[in-house]
Amino acid sequence: MRKILIPTDFSENAMNAINYALELFKYEISEFFIMHAYQDDIYADEALISEKTLEVVTDSVGKKSEKELEKTLKTITAISPNPRHTYKVISANNVLLDETDKIVDDENIDIIIMGTKGKSNDKKVTFGSHTLQVLRYVQCPVLAIPENYKYTQPKHILFPTDYLIPYKRRELKLLCEMVSPYRAVIDMLYISRSKKLSLRQKDNQSFIKEELYKNTINFNVENSKHMINTIYKYIKEKHIDMLVMVNTRHSFLENILFQSTIDELSLHLDIPFLALQNMKRN
Repeated sequence: MRKILIPTDFSENAMNAINYALELFKYEISEFFIMHAYQDDIYADEALISEKTLEVVTDSVGKKSEKELEKTLKTITAISPNPRHTYKVISANNVLLDETDKIVDDENIDIIIMGTKGKSNDKKVTFGSHTLQVLRYVQCPVLAIPENYKYTQPKHILFPTDYLIPYKRRELKLLCEMVSPYRAVIDMLYISRSKKLSLRQKDNQSFIKEELYKNTINFNVENSKHMINTIYKYIKEKHIDMLVMVNTRHSFLENILFQSTIDELSLHLDIPFLALQNMKRN
């Protein structure tokens, strides 16, 4: 059974991510964990806390969270009455990052799906602060869905890589099974001045081929020094439906995620983005 965690702040963007997840996994037996972490909401209104005790405010915010989750669940079952899907709602007096981490460990979650931005994030940035935190620190694949993105079957996927990292079988299997119902074509893109691969790179390339066996794979090389520009150009020219990258130490994606400003990614990523975390998990 596929286990999917979807954090929500009850925004349109969060609901959009839920809709995407329901469509993407409509053929798989899946358990969805819809989670709202509300600790930040307790302290959001200092005036309210000064008027009432912390206990009263916490109780009120907690009840509101549970009510909103019930409403969300009703909406989900109305728009997608899928017998393959089951749902669990989690209302937690915790911060988003810690609760996400906890559920991933407790439930052995396969993938986190979330909107790229919440209620109050800047329109100019691609990833809101919560999404960035989860991408950076939670040891689980994360699929980020852009604001207002209308579901499109993931038929053409771009996976830029240098073939230098030891990919994790569980994560490649997730990608393989997630997109194979759509007869996806996966373009592995090696951005380099040299077309020659080392023995290590060839071994990793063979491993990818074995693990993504249910899909058509193209192994492409682009001669370029400008990785970000090359990826964007490729996305636009080839009409890519999903971008997949691996987040690991010293990787291209890590460099992007840990920059002081993420705006350098030129940044108008308007397709779903799957970050594999290259973590060893059972």
